[in-house]
Amino acid sequence: MKLSELLAGHDHETLRGDPGTEITAGTCFDAHRVSPGSLFIAVPGHREGGPESIGPALARGAVAVLVDGGAPDLSASVWADTDVCVVRVRDTRRTAAVVAARYHGEPGRAMDMVAVTGTNGKTSVSYMVESVLRLAEGVSVGVIGTAGSRIGDELIPMPRSVLTTPEAPDFQYLLGRMRDREVATVVLEATSMGLLHHRVDQAHIDVGIFTNLTQDHLDDHGTMENYRDAKLRLFQGLCERAVVNADDPVGAGIGVLMPGAVTTYALDTEADYRATDLTMDAFGTRFTLHHEGRKYPAAIPVPGRFSVANALATVAACHLLGHDLLGLIGALDRMPPVPGRFERFETPGGTSVIVDYAHSPDSLEKGLTTIRDFARGRIITVFGCGGDRDITKRARMGEIAGTHSDLSVLTSDNPRDEDPGTIMDQITPGLAATGGAFERIADRREAIGFALERAGREDIVLIAGKGSEPYQIVGERLIPFSDMATVRELAL
Repeated sequence: MKLSELLAGHDHETLRGDPGTEITAGTCFDAHRVSPGSLFIAVPGHREGGPESIGPALARGAVAVLVDGGAPDLSASVWADTDVCVVRVRDTRRTAAVVAARYHGEPGRAMDMVAVTGTNGKTSVSYMVESVLRLAEGVSVGVIGTAGSRIGDELIPMPRSVLTTPEAPDFQYLLGRMRDREVATVVLEATSMGLLHHRVDQAHIDVGIFTNLTQDHLDDHGTMENYRDAKLRLFQGLCERAVVNADDPVGAGIGVLMPGAVTTYALDTEADYRATDLTMDAFGTRFTLHHEGRKYPAAIPVPGRFSVANALATVAACHLLGHDLLGLIGALDRMPPVPGRFERFETPGGTSVIVDYAHSPDSLEKGLTTIRDFARGRIITVFGCGGDRDITKRARMGEIAGTHSDLSVLTSDNPRDEDPGTIMDQITPGLAATGGAFERIADRREAIGFALERAGREDIVLIAGKGSEPYQIVGERLIPFSDMATVRELAL
């Protein structure tokens, strides 16, 4: 497709070359992923690209370049001996969404599109949407999120650098792959940074889901207000209809942004979809679902109020898309466990182990209070905090673990470029203030082993923070490590 066709109707200025240049190898932010015939989009500040990477991109065969309106003028030597077309646009990220979608034929228009945003629950709701549609009606579903991108059980290979919400060129490529495989519905996790950076613009989202807003990602956004505003971008022109948690103050306000297009769900307030009469044990939760004056008995194979809220969001969104309500409710109880989300294992000695992604104060507290509701023995919590992330939550997470656990085992999460000992030092005051028993064991495998050795029959060990991640991030290295695999190995 010609560059001029990709940019038609979008403000731009041709600086040199022929805008009729054919783009034959897609669009790209990362210079090292450019191939002959690519359009290189020089996004300022992008880790793998940016204006300083134009030279390497041209060397790899880029035939055209988009530069940002705010970028400094580049030396003519960059273009020497080339006939590359260079176009300046006001905002390369916004433009990237337009040209990538057009290059792949606007694939979002061909499928039902569901986007999930919020601090907690994005991955769980994504898995639930996929499961109930597949179980109830045999629908082919594509998933884009924390665990990668896949169609059913088939993972779509992508570079490790690809994010939970991929950059626009990768995102539109994935949608194109899914459309070509005749996927009927796509469900994606829309992160705050993904929304802020326009990665899902031009996705033609049918239903946007808002789960909740609690403290997280302040390292990226600075304030909770900025974090909230990034999440709310989904409901300011990016989706046609919304499904929102009316129990959350931010969710309750989304109706102002989308008058007449909001469907609500809740446990504690009146809503279009509501759950009452919750009863739970270690294996799941039963409840009554209320909708349009009728009551439906329902169950999910996951314990916890937060899991019921996720189930309500799932049913509401799928029902909005036109799927049968009774079939959706019936499928809830048959859902497989979500990897790393309250995933349960029982040791030969009768200890229950729960592996959960809880890595924020709110998610850790909800997980522990849920466990306390059905625990018959002690609760032992293994947890840490990620490096190069919001440090203000560390002491608070220590306080939560110490308050709700009989024994806390403080360990390393993904330290990244920080010293694990320093991170633990910042968590320890919160733990110590509770007076609860705790140990510090930096090696995560040793910490898990310590917890299992001290747990008895009917005790519960919660391993929080990493969920289904198959690695530990230490510096720039991804070291293979799975919490659940480690538990199975040590317990058997």
